[in-house]
Amino acid sequence: MPQESHDGTTHGTFSPESWTAAERRYERLGSTAQVVVRAVTKAMEFDREEYDRRVTGEVVETARQALFAETLAVRVADRAGFDSWRETYDEEIHVAGSDAVGNVAWHVSPPARTAVAATFENEPEAAVGTVRRMAFNRLYRDRLAGDEQ
Repeated sequence: MPQESHDGTTHGTFSPESWTAAERRYERLGSTAQVVVRAVTKAMEFDREEYDRRVTGEVVETARQALFAETLAVRVADRAGFDSWRETYDEEIHVAGSDAVGNVAWHVSPPARTAVAATFENEPEAAVGTVRRMAFNRLYRDRLAGDEQ
């Protein structure tokens, strides 16, 4: 359920204040991802052979990435609320979409010292999903997947 804030709503609860916090959360989600994948494949009636053939480490890793991204805190506000916040933010911001659109969803990553945002006219839930994917892929993936030291 979205939480009210002075400039709109916040969807999700996780906004890591450090790389250590993000890494801990991501690590803990590994076993959860395995449980989710097992439950889904059971519901799909995979037998042991099909499970072994189709469920790879990459499948479980994709589930872990999705679980991490889905809990990220994303703020949603009208353009004026976003612009007001943006005036106080001194780090880099990547915005997808048009400045002429009336609403914005965004995620701030203190450890990455960057924010990502997407503009939208309707469909705030779709915008939140877009921002979460942008945030994971642009801000967290390299570090959490172990590609960056």
